[in-house]
Amino acid sequence: MTTTVLSVRNLRKTFTLHTIDGRTVTSLHGVDLDVATGEHVALAGPSGAGKSSLLRCVHRSYLPDGGTITLGTDAGPVELTSLPDREMARLRGRELGYVSQFLSAPPRTGPLEVVAATGRRRGLDRDEAQDAAVDSLRRLALDEALWDVDCSVLSGGERQRVNLAAGTVHPPRLLLLDEPVSALDPANRERALELIASLTAQGVAVLAVFHDLDAMHRLATRVIRFSDGRIAQQGTATEVLGVAA
Repeated sequence: MTTTVLSVRNLRKTFTLHTIDGRTVTSLHGVDLDVATGEHVALAGPSGAGKSSLLRCVHRSYLPDGGTITLGTDAGPVELTSLPDREMARLRGRELGYVSQFLSAPPRTGPLEVVAATGRRRGLDRDEAQDAAVDSLRRLALDEALWDVDCSVLSGGERQRVNLAAGTVHPPRLLLLDEPVSALDPANRERALELIASLTAQGVAVLAVFHDLDAMHRLATRVIRFSDGRIAQQGTATEVLGVAA
């Protein structure tokens, strides 16, 4: 039985271009969508269509101008746009994950500690988090010699794998992915896609941005095409994107 994990209603977001001429640009025009347990919803569309803005509003890196974002939890539905910052931080730790193209890690912290710390925030004890971090980093084939190296010296692809390992360790109820494989070579891209695909069987709800058509065909249970901050079309990958190459 599937249940709704994320419900977005009439979401609106605008930006003021202070550094240019002060004009206002609308990124999201009243977006509605739901994501259920075990569902992988991929957001398609050109750059600037509103895909990443939607993810950041759900994560509340951006505060929307209007509308509601509701996360289903064991304690009941929680409306995120009005949630106090402390409560939002707690939910991010346990219920909501976000994997961007870029890794943000504390100074002088290695990949193993970055991933283990995420596991602890998601409710694992220290030993469990350490073991889960080891499994995640091995699954993504990050060289063990790098596990205690400052993340700032890693390559772009290595950082992206650390980010994905942290996002998927003891996976949260809802995982947001923003171009999670963009910097990976073919072998590591394949490992990452297999890891993301395994989340469906664990009941994780995934909302993802990909520019990779093959990835969307492989992973998405539903594709939503954005255009000018609005949902223009949704359906299966074949219906929205055409037949895979």
